[in-house]
Amino acid sequence: MNMETVLKNGRIVAGNAVVEGCLVVRDGRIERIDAGRTAVRGGVDLGGDYLVPGLIDVHTDSLERQFTPRFGVYWPSPLSAAVANDAMMHGCGITTVLDSICAEAFPEEETRRRMFNDAVRAVTDGEAAGLFRSRHLLHLRCETADPKTPAILGEHLANPLVRLVSLMDHTPGQRQYKDESKFRQYYSGMAWTDAEFAEVVARLREEQARYAGPQRAAIIESAARRGIPLASHDDATPGHVAEARAERIAISEFPTTLEAARAAREEGMDVVMGAPNIVLGGSHSGNVSALDVLAAGQLTVLASDYVPASLLLAPFQASRDLSLPLADCLALVTANPAHMLGLADRGVIAPGRLADLVRVRLVDGLPVPVAVRTGGAPDAPAL
Repeated sequence: MNMETVLKNGRIVAGNAVVEGCLVVRDGRIERIDAGRTAVRGGVDLGGDYLVPGLIDVHTDSLERQFTPRFGVYWPSPLSAAVANDAMMHGCGITTVLDSICAEAFPEEETRRRMFNDAVRAVTDGEAAGLFRSRHLLHLRCETADPKTPAILGEHLANPLVRLVSLMDHTPGQRQYKDESKFRQYYSGMAWTDAEFAEVVARLREEQARYAGPQRAAIIESAARRGIPLASHDDATPGHVAEARAERIAISEFPTTLEAARAAREEGMDVVMGAPNIVLGGSHSGNVSALDVLAAGQLTVLASDYVPASLLLAPFQASRDLSLPLADCLALVTANPAHMLGLADRGVIAPGRLADLVRVRLVDGLPVPVAVRTGGAPDAPAL
C-alpha cells in the first residue's frame, strides 16, 4: 500500500533555500516539493512553521549521562537508558544519532569499562529490536594514551553500527588541557591534594609517552581497514592537524584554536565544533569561540556535545548573530554531517531522500521542535 502524507503551507528548508510551499511524502521518502500555498484538502497544515531536515548529531555524550545520572550511581538497565536517551534525542529533532561512547579507563576503570560494553550492547540491541524513534549509530571515542583502551575497545570496531572513530589524548599539559588547572577543575570531584594531583599528572604523562603513539597507529589501521571515518580530537596547533592529515584523518573534531581550524580547512578536513559553544556565546572551557570559527568560514559541522537541545538552537542563533542565511546554518547539522559520514539518503529535503523531518515553530524567537518524523513515520505509532 502506498502511504502518502501532504505537509502544506510551510517554510521548507530545501538545499540552500527556504521555499514556501507544500511537501509530499510517499512511503517514507520525499516525493516532491510544490512552491506556493495550497488549498488542497487534507494533509497537515503547517501554518507557516519551518520544515527542516531531521538533524544529524555526530557527537553526543547524552547516552553516557543516562548510565550515570548522578555521581556514584550506575543505572542497572542499559536498554532502558538507551530508550530514554532516544526519546530525548528524538524530541530535540535529532533523527540520526551517533551515540558517542568513550573507550578509556581513567578515572574509574571498572565503571568506564562496564559502561562502554553496556552502551554498545544497548544501542545494538535497541536498533535490532526496532525500539528507537531515531536512527542510532555509534561513535567510538578512543583515548590513545590510556593503556587499558585496547582491551576496552576489544572487537567493537567490527560492529556495523560504528560510523565514526575519534582519537583523543586528554593528557594534562596539551590540547584540551594545555592549562593543567582546567584538567583539575574538570575532575574536581576527585578532591585531589596538590601532591596527589602532581602524582596523577606524572603518571598520565608517563603513560602517554609509552602508549599514545603505538595505540593511535593500531586504532587508525583497524578503523581504516573497515572503512570507518576517523576524527582527530582537540587539535590545538597546525602541527596537530599535519599529524592527522599524514595519517589520512579527514575530520578535525573540536579544534581548540582558530589557527588549528583554519589549518584543517586548508587541508580539506571537516571541522566539527560544539553547538553549546554557539548557544553560550563561547567555549565554556576557554577555547576558541565556535561563532568566531564560523564567521571566519572555517566551520563545517556542529554537534550537540553535552546538550541535545543545542543542535536546533545553534543554527538559528548563528544565523541571527552573524547575519548568515538560515539554510546555510542548518546545513551544519543536516547536509554537512550527512556528507561527512557518507549518509547519502538523508540530510536534505529533496525528492528521493528519506523523509526525516522536523516541524519547527518560532516561540518568542526561539526554535521549538513541535513534531518530528523519521522516514515518514509520525512521532508515535498508532495503537
